Amino acid sequence: MRQQNLLMPTLREIPSDAEAASHRLMLRAGLIRPLAAGVYTYLPLGRRVLRKAEAIVREEMDRIGAQEVLLPAMQPAELWRESGRYDVYGPELVRLRDRHDREFALGPTHEEVVTALVRDEISSYRKLPLTVYQIQTKFRDERRPRYGLLRGREFLMKDAYSFDTDWEGLDATYRAMYEAYHRIFTRCGLNYRAVEADAGAIGGEGETHEFMALAEIGEDTVVACGSCGYAANLEKAEAAAAQQAQAAADGEAAPPLERWHTPDIRTIVQLTELLGPEASRLMKALLYLADGKPVAVMVRGVDEVSEVKVQRYLGADQLELADADTVQSVTGAPVGFAGPVGLNVPLLVDREVSALGKGIAGANERDYHYRHVRPGRDFSLAHTGYFREVRLGDRCARCDEPLTLHRGIEVGHVFKLDTKYSTALGAKATSISGTKQDIIMGCYGIGVSRLLSAVLEQHHDEQGIVWPLSLAPFHVHIVPVAVTDDAQRELAEELYGRLQAQGVEVLLDDREERPGVKFKDADLIGLPVRIVVGKRAGERVVEYKERQAPEAEQITVEEAVKRVLELVRPAASRDAK
Repeated sequence: MRQQNLLMPTLREIPSDAEAASHRLMLRAGLIRPLAAGVYTYLPLGRRVLRKAEAIVREEMDRIGAQEVLLPAMQPAELWRESGRYDVYGPELVRLRDRHDREFALGPTHEEVVTALVRDEISSYRKLPLTVYQIQTKFRDERRPRYGLLRGREFLMKDAYSFDTDWEGLDATYRAMYEAYHRIFTRCGLNYRAVEADAGAIGGEGETHEFMALAEIGEDTVVACGSCGYAANLEKAEAAAAQQAQAAADGEAAPPLERWHTPDIRTIVQLTELLGPEASRLMKALLYLADGKPVAVMVRGVDEVSEVKVQRYLGADQLELADADTVQSVTGAPVGFAGPVGLNVPLLVDREVSALGKGIAGANERDYHYRHVRPGRDFSLAHTGYFREVRLGDRCARCDEPLTLHRGIEVGHVFKLDTKYSTALGAKATSISGTKQDIIMGCYGIGVSRLLSAVLEQHHDEQGIVWPLSLAPFHVHIVPVAVTDDAQRELAEELYGRLQAQGVEVLLDDREERPGVKFKDADLIGLPVRIVVGKRAGERVVEYKERQAPEAEQITVEEAVKRVLELVRPAASRDAK
């Protein structure tokens, strides 16, 4: 490609609204341009990278026997009502009506559509197992689109769906997909972790893993153990018990409840400052509305409630923190004084609270708390579980080594769905014994456009992008210092032709620009190899530099061609394996 003709409008200034490094770089390097909040146009460089990511995904999906389809983006609302997700999905579901007043939704995902397809086309175990996939634009009306392609309202996604007759079949399909994801993200040059996860709005009761690209800008937290390899999303992670039989140490004869006057002290921070060392015994009660009904959750003062764990325990479709009026109505006190004693709503008690021999909690009365609150004596432990978030300092539940916390970008997710959708939509197949049974499903997603942002968060420096060879829009950037110089222009054209003839993707900077502009653009777009044709063109000597190398080298044209082929061909061969 000749750069003079390439639609690649680079920017010198950093866009003020671009918070993430990947967003800034994609805008500055001319990969994307915004059309509306969370909606982007892909310019030629961005589209080339996207196509390479798609190709890697396709190769690995085809390798495990998945078949590519293309499902409609516009989906009848009645399908979503059949599955029970039309109301559950919330305002992120883009809804519309056609001229006949029929309701539709723009697909954020395709479980309903693909299940209906299989329901109508497959009726016997003889046609199973089956895995289909597509790479298609998805739509989600994000409340706050941000970070460029990391959280957009229109994005490219690979979604795959498997259909099996039994759990053994699903296990085999899941494992094949899990391993394919490892190959995909490794080929894309990502530093990532596969972590245990929560199924979220997709649902299903089986195993699920997220693939997280480690990056500081990530909106998710990965909890990991460097000793045994345990890794989980913060929403799913659990740590070893922190309390060491404290209840037994305190003895069975805990003092009776003591009403304690605490005027205007309603926050954990204020109580901690007041109590000093005794603050380790603080308990806090938080009021929530689960599908509109009030519930209370008890955790230690140092901990945070994991709303995902609470919602999953309750089986609730929606969970939100109760407002001040609800807190007043349930507890009889304003926010800041809620406690477990005497509450007449379901009380979920984190296991660390249940292990406290005695503690301090709100008294459900303005300006008062209780001392010597004893779990099991003063409030019920009927609903005890793991309802807190793991925090720094916790230890691994498997090996008792310290856990570490990292920020991560979710780039892929694999689910065992069980029969959630096949039961709801009536997708059944006749078994070998002749009985009809619900088909067992799995689903597997990769955010293909998000993948680009994740890669750039990990692959850049102060000058610009540092593309992995597998995703680079071109392999080589040829930069003649002065295109008006006959020797430079002719040698650059020769190199351009020779490398293209060998299947190398080459960008030739044939613009009549100052050398400084050309070099800055070359560093910004970050192709794996830059070959500068300068004053030594008459000697057939060029400057060769790989993007990650600290220094450039002066080598012959023949040596430059040899090095490029050695770099590109082995990489292509590795990817094909």
